[in-house]
Amino acid sequence: MDNEPNIRFADITAPTPDRASLARDYAAINALFDDGEIAEAAARFDRLRREIGTWGALVELRFQQNTDDAGAKAALDYRDELLPAAQNHETAFKQRMLDHDDRTAVVHAVGAHAVALWDLDIGIFRPEIEADLEQEAKLAARYTELTASVQIEIDGKTVNYEGMAPFREHIDRALRHEAEQKIDAFFGQNADELDQIYDDLVKLRHGMARKLGYENFIPLAYKRMRRLDYGPDEVARYRDAIATHVTPLVGQIMEQRRAAFGWDKVFAWDERIVDPLGNPTPLGGHDELVAAGQAMYDRMDPEIARFYEAMNQGGFLDLKNRPAKGNGGFCTSFDTVGMPFIFANFVGTSGDIDVLTHEMGHAFQYFSSRALPSVDYVWPGSETAEIHSMSFELLTYPHAGLLVGEAAAERYRRMHLVSVLQTLPRIACLDHFQHEIYAKPAMTPAERRATWRRLEHHYMPWRDYGDLAHGADGGWWQQVLHLYLIPFYMIDYALAQCCALQFWTRSRKNYAVALADYIALCRRGGSAPFLELVASAGLISPFAPGALETSVAEVAKALRSD
Repeated sequence: MDNEPNIRFADITAPTPDRASLARDYAAINALFDDGEIAEAAARFDRLRREIGTWGALVELRFQQNTDDAGAKAALDYRDELLPAAQNHETAFKQRMLDHDDRTAVVHAVGAHAVALWDLDIGIFRPEIEADLEQEAKLAARYTELTASVQIEIDGKTVNYEGMAPFREHIDRALRHEAEQKIDAFFGQNADELDQIYDDLVKLRHGMARKLGYENFIPLAYKRMRRLDYGPDEVARYRDAIATHVTPLVGQIMEQRRAAFGWDKVFAWDERIVDPLGNPTPLGGHDELVAAGQAMYDRMDPEIARFYEAMNQGGFLDLKNRPAKGNGGFCTSFDTVGMPFIFANFVGTSGDIDVLTHEMGHAFQYFSSRALPSVDYVWPGSETAEIHSMSFELLTYPHAGLLVGEAAAERYRRMHLVSVLQTLPRIACLDHFQHEIYAKPAMTPAERRATWRRLEHHYMPWRDYGDLAHGADGGWWQQVLHLYLIPFYMIDYALAQCCALQFWTRSRKNYAVALADYIALCRRGGSAPFLELVASAGLISPFAPGALETSVAEVAKALRSD
């Protein structure tokens, strides 16, 4: 990899824009455009978006790192107030470019794919929804604050939501049950506020869609996700494929698990425990796992290894769980310097390994494609981006012994494959749920919970909440931050998994070829639509008949042979 990074996160700064600076910057860009300097106007436009993107990413990251920090929250509020104004300027300039008489010159300046993306972008914004976008961001931040405030006492410890993970998959069934009871109680106690936040978000998003001329939020959401080459019909057929080919298989796995453990039935608190010996865990804590990650990447590929080392030494990893830290894990980026950042919450479970490899896949892809000519191309759509992350998880399999010990390596691989299968029906259920909710935005909270239970029975018929009152009432989905923060994202994981499993199958035949093909896909970034990128890597579209069935059959075969 050329131009190895030599930058520290602590040195990254970004000026804080305001409405006046936005007006000045866009006036200069529009003046260039008016003078016929299309290429220079486009280049200035790209640089400005990178600057605003870096600033916004820094603000969001600092808030996620400490949701109790009043200064970080104030900065986030300011960002959320300003970004709709920035989007107004951005959309107006894109419209000017698209309306230009010389379309050839525009395509030459920004690329044909960017033009196609901009055609989508101008359909998701008008000035009359600026206040709505600001309110949407505030509601999403409130959900983040509320779920980050979890403090639960268990087994003599006080932990946050992420810190409950070791107890939720503990080999001691009673402790797992207690953990789920306490999480269920938290969400039950806060159900009214969670319902109100979601109700406000659904109605707000529906209102924005109507203002923009759509029947409901669904088509607007697909445009927000920049989905160019498929729509709800294709996604519905893919969900059906999951219900047909994956749900029965997972049902069989659940029954095998019940028999192996000697339970009368499988309850919701049993779904996370895969291995009768206990789910394999990392050999050590944060420092040991970070070091083991370096050893693993050293074995995989020198380019990947150098990049990970630069991330670690430059301070671009924040992996320790701590109070008031936002939940989950993600990879963000600073587009002015071309460096990504990995945010996670290590808690001592196999999930630490998964997030280290998953987010590293995102980070490596971003860095690999950072030199592409447009900021529109550096990150692909999320369904493609998740191919990078999920494939990377699977491509680390040969080196799992470095992370969990050689004796547990095969158990880890098996557990991970089972988790891949278990996740697919849940994702399909979450996606189907959102389609029904946004098609009928006037649903009451009770009707939404009833909808969830109906769909849950279809996609996950094994789920039994026992005495978990909130879950049994249809409230489990409130634990899924994507439904609040990034609507309609979830299915991207399932689409990507079909492709990632193809890389895994290829790697079992010729690892070097699979890894080279993977790296080549990373370098293409978002330079083409989803299905074109999939085809460029020699992968079969997840929408193709039999594609998911074939990928899942490979997993089932591998599990049977263990």
